[in-house]
Amino acid sequence: MIVIDKTALTLAIIGALNWGSIGVFGFDIVAWIFGGQDTIGARIIYTIVALAGIWCISVLFRSWVTSSDRDTAEETAAFDKQTR
Repeated sequence: MIVIDKTALTLAIIGALNWGSIGVFGFDIVAWIFGGQDTIGARIIYTIVALAGIWCISVLFRSWVTSSDRDTAEETAAFDKQTR
């Protein structure tokens, strides 16, 4: 799972940088590489980046659950230590 998470995060960052270049410079890097926004290559890249962004939503919520579980475990261990 960690490889998928890191890959999705990397693709989402690449997509964010592409959107940043569109916003700041009006230049779409993906469209430039593939010869336009409507080419099949560009559409595949846009779709893969979108799927990576959707996957990153699950990564975000998993990290919150993991943090909250860890905090609860640490609090329980601290409480057990105090009561002994």
